[in-house]
Amino acid sequence: MTVLLDVQDISKCFRLKGLLFNQNTFEALAPISFSVEANKTLAIVGETGSGKSTLAKILVGAESPTSGKIYLNGQLLQSQKLKQRCQHIRMIFQDSGTTLNPSLTILQLLDEPLKLNTKLDEGQRRQLIRTTLQKVGLLGDHMNFYPHMFSGGQKQRISLARAIILQPQVIILDEALAALDPSLRSQMINLLLDLQQQMGLAYILISHNLGIVRHFSDTMMVMSHGKVVERGNTLEVMNKPQHQVTKKLMMSQNFQLKHHHC
Repeated sequence: MTVLLDVQDISKCFRLKGLLFNQNTFEALAPISFSVEANKTLAIVGETGSGKSTLAKILVGAESPTSGKIYLNGQLLQSQKLKQRCQHIRMIFQDSGTTLNPSLTILQLLDEPLKLNTKLDEGQRRQLIRTTLQKVGLLGDHMNFYPHMFSGGQKQRISLARAIILQPQVIILDEALAALDPSLRSQMINLLLDLQQQMGLAYILISHNLGIVRHFSDTMMVMSHGKVVERGNTLEVMNKPQHQVTKKLMMSQNFQLKHHHC
């Protein structure tokens, strides 16, 4: 398989203000290495404060790492080339409604990244917007509507359309399925899996919901206090968790630890 994203020893330290003695930095992320292949999904799980969000921000360029390197298709991603990173690594958030400007039509919302990152003319951009909306299960004519005219599930599809319209290679799903009810969540997962196969996408799923993780991801990485404490094939980790953090997460969501039973 083709490795799309290769993260090598990424770390993040924040300088603490007002401290006169002892340590004046906080290690939010210890050196972490991992890779994600095309057509595969890596889930990152952990309690609040484990470093998941910090890692996601570094991957999309919203934060600079203290150390380490990120490679995309074997090419080093330079922090100063943010435009390049925005094209190839996209993120979808939990509350899609807050990320859609209510004063803009869907056409305007999807046209903005195309204007910034492509040389397509207006007609070409409009046609791409139409076909992208259809690809995520909406109508082409929905481009003329405003965000408030859509349901929560439809807004998440619009966010997905905005994420894929630049033909990215990696999409980070930051609790993107958490707010959906079970039936809509199932539809969204099936759509994401279809798009993954069509486009050769690598997904990074950040989620508290281990049911979603089990169903949707190929491999998983468990984080605690900025460190990776367990990783491996999703089903193997969830069937036989080794670390106490993983066991605690599973027990909190009523997952049975199979190796505890005869």
